[in-house]
Amino acid sequence: MSSTKSRIEVDVMVEAGGWPAEPQLRDLVDRAIASLEAAGVLGAGTTELSVVFSDDRRVRELNAAWRGKDRPTNVLSFPAFATPGRGAALPPMLGDIVLAFETAAGEARLEGKTLEHHISHLVLHGLLHLLGYDHEQDAEADEMEAIERGALARLAIPDPYA
Repeated sequence: MSSTKSRIEVDVMVEAGGWPAEPQLRDLVDRAIASLEAAGVLGAGTTELSVVFSDDRRVRELNAAWRGKDRPTNVLSFPAFATPGRGAALPPMLGDIVLAFETAAGEARLEGKTLEHHISHLVLHGLLHLLGYDHEQDAEADEMEAIERGALARLAIPDPYA
């Protein structure tokens, strides 16, 4: 199923795990995208995005195959095309974001936040990677985290980096 509340047409798939119901996940994804649109970080045009809600086993497989890291992680992003430059026109398809249930749920518990808030943050984080943002260098991390903080604040979600 896809949604079209924004310039990003989204396909949401629940592959595994104990995630909330698909309509709730779709709403979280749509709201996260709308908050990035409000931040002005999306380029011109329309695009497609796939968000897959999976489990640690599958994300570990993907992380090992694509990044050489044989462990699960909370979110992975797979661009369909080269990431657009900041403010550049969006490609016809951004790519895929894949979340791991056990890791995400464990992080939410450990950090004392709701799973829904953490899902919103992970979707924002994954989408920013697809838009060309990164956090390998301190200056890049500061920029990306500032965008995340602002987008989450628009959703009334507390600063995850505080």
